[in-house]
Amino acid sequence: MPQKWMKSIKLMLLPALFLLTLAGCGSPSVGDTYPLESVSSKDQGQTSRIYRAENKSVPVVAKELADQNKPDEISKEDSQHMFLIYPNEVYHLQQDAAKPSDTLIEIDTKEYVRNNYDSSFLQGYILASVLDDLFDGHKKSSKGSYRGYSSKDIYKPSGTYHVPTAEEKKAAPPVTTSGKGSIIKRGSTAKNSDSSVGSDGNILKKQVEPSKSSSGKIIRNSSSSSSSSSSSVTPKRSSIFSSPKSNSPPRTKTGGFGRITKRR
Repeated sequence: MPQKWMKSIKLMLLPALFLLTLAGCGSPSVGDTYPLESVSSKDQGQTSRIYRAENKSVPVVAKELADQNKPDEISKEDSQHMFLIYPNEVYHLQQDAAKPSDTLIEIDTKEYVRNNYDSSFLQGYILASVLDDLFDGHKKSSKGSYRGYSSKDIYKPSGTYHVPTAEEKKAAPPVTTSGKGSIIKRGSTAKNSDSSVGSDGNILKKQVEPSKSSSGKIIRNSSSSSSSSSSSVTPKRSSIFSSPKSNSPPRTKTGGFGRITKRR
């Protein structure tokens, strides 16, 4: 019987091990939402990365990205081109001309935009004030003709794109991250006294020992015959070398200076 149980357990574990093996072979990391498809890099910080969002329109992808990482500026909704402006990068979302159901996510450094893009093309999507800041107030002097990766064969950039290597995939930051988390406070005091490890679904909660309220009592001298409250204090026994102290109230003298003289 034990051998049959062991065989059943092994059969159940095999599919799980197979899935774990597949997850570690070439699959994107947990933070990656879209696969890296192409890269281009030149001197002076000119870098461009291309990701693909399959079966998603440009406005849908723009909303997903903006919800997870709020941009400084976002262009108006458009089915073919949208721009998300971040402090150091520009996201150019564009409909793939070869496969219109997909959206290409082009992430360019601002240096890449300044040295490659056609400024007149950008004027149709980006606010003039943002464009002035992007080109340092010299947008009219831009000589680039580039209009995005989807039309790179027509409006060519100064650099060339290539399939990313394994090192480039590792170096490239993910497009989006979950951005969600929770802080679990260790050793939090439970409201009830019977809390234990794992209560309320929290395995990190430190077990709280039930409080033990200690109460003390004063025991009367057994020699006392009185049955009064047990909280009375037993008087200290008098020494044979000293006269017993009286518990009667002090005797006072009327008149004079009003002093209270305790009887000796």
